[in-house]
Amino acid sequence: MKHIVTALVCVLSLPINAAPLQYDLTAERVAENTWFVEGKTEDFSVENGGNIVNTSFIVTNEGVIVLDTGVSRRYGEALHALIRETTERPIKLVINTHQHPDHFLGNQAFAGVPIASLAKTQQQIRESGDAFAENMYRLVGDWMRGTEVVVPNQLIEPGIMEIGGHRLEWIELSGHSGSDLVLFDHTTGVLFPFDLVFYQRALTTPHTPGLQQWLADIEQLRQVPYVLLLPGHGPKVEGAEALDQMEAYLNWLHDTLVQAAEQGLSMTEVMKLEIPLRFSSIALRKEEFQRSVFHLYPDYELEVFER
Repeated sequence: MKHIVTALVCVLSLPINAAPLQYDLTAERVAENTWFVEGKTEDFSVENGGNIVNTSFIVTNEGVIVLDTGVSRRYGEALHALIRETTERPIKLVINTHQHPDHFLGNQAFAGVPIASLAKTQQQIRESGDAFAENMYRLVGDWMRGTEVVVPNQLIEPGIMEIGGHRLEWIELSGHSGSDLVLFDHTTGVLFPFDLVFYQRALTTPHTPGLQQWLADIEQLRQVPYVLLLPGHGPKVEGAEALDQMEAYLNWLHDTLVQAAEQGLSMTEVMKLEIPLRFSSIALRKEEFQRSVFHLYPDYELEVFER
């Protein structure tokens, strides 16, 4: 009887219906030779494994260009496998668009492939990559097992790149992270603004140099004659809806913080302010607004104090 009880305790102590640590990535063909892997409009969590980012790849005649590698080695491996299921062409180049961890921590899965970024982004990843990785371990747990920082090993310069039948224009902006790469494919008309544009998911602000700079970047993106826009977070969009939403939210956030500082409100009081109903379709609007207040409000207070 003692052995039976012991065995029963052991069985009951096993995890029941434990979810496998597997990213079920799917790629949607959104334009000629262009594939879009859409993440969830959620916060990082153990449940989603950090799969909240959009990644993409372009299958050129000379090989595949991978646009960001995701949040972990495991994500990068799943993305690599998805590309291999989609095309037999070799992976020619990997791009890291900016310093945030959900865009470069999958680099390990692309060993032996050139990984390129803007010079400042390379420096940011070298300096902060380990801290980002440690924070992701805290947020999503075992999904990060085996993930190590791989710093981009090549630099990409703004300008035109002719490759495999595609005319790619790389643009350097800064409103989201201080060093933000944008890609416009003149061949297909697809614009990849990456995290300069969040659509139907509230934007994040921990490294923005300022909301006015971000607004200037949005205005510059409006000048691009795109036919399809693939945001860094949220669904694809053909028109100007994503840029309109970004502009409206950035203006509201800036004006709200200016007025709050002029009124002498505390940070806690600002975080309790109502968010307009016109932003009700945006996921995580309350959570990200509170984070933005924490990130940005001290500078707005200081500006009022120094007048």
